[in-house]
Amino acid sequence: MRNQRQVVDYALQRRAVLAEFYSGRVSTLDVCDATPYLLKAAKFHGTPSSATCPVCHRDVLTDVRWVYGDELKHVAGSAKAPEELDRMANLFSEFTVYVVEVCRLCGWNHLVKSYVLGTGSPHPPSRRTAEQ
Repeated sequence: MRNQRQVVDYALQRRAVLAEFYSGRVSTLDVCDATPYLLKAAKFHGTPSSATCPVCHRDVLTDVRWVYGDELKHVAGSAKAPEELDRMANLFSEFTVYVVEVCRLCGWNHLVKSYVLGTGSPHPPSRRTAEQ
């Protein structure tokens, strides 16, 4: 992904949650709580990860990318495929992408990382029409 900036990795937080789960202090119900909306987004907009689920160990995780930003208007809060992010990065000055890993079998989900995409200019690039 080009132009990624302000990258935040949530690996330490993920490790802490899994340590709580493996020690028995947290139940499966606490960590496998993916909403139906998240599971559907994983099915239609997600990309397979290289890792297997750390809870059920039966399925490959799916990465779902959510976009947020003032400029996005009605698109904010929706899941996008990586190809769509590339297109959006050229159209908008700045928006944040949150990557969530999801197990579609057991419902494990966790925020993996976040980053900012966009042109970086204070105003979106002008869109020329055929008449110009």
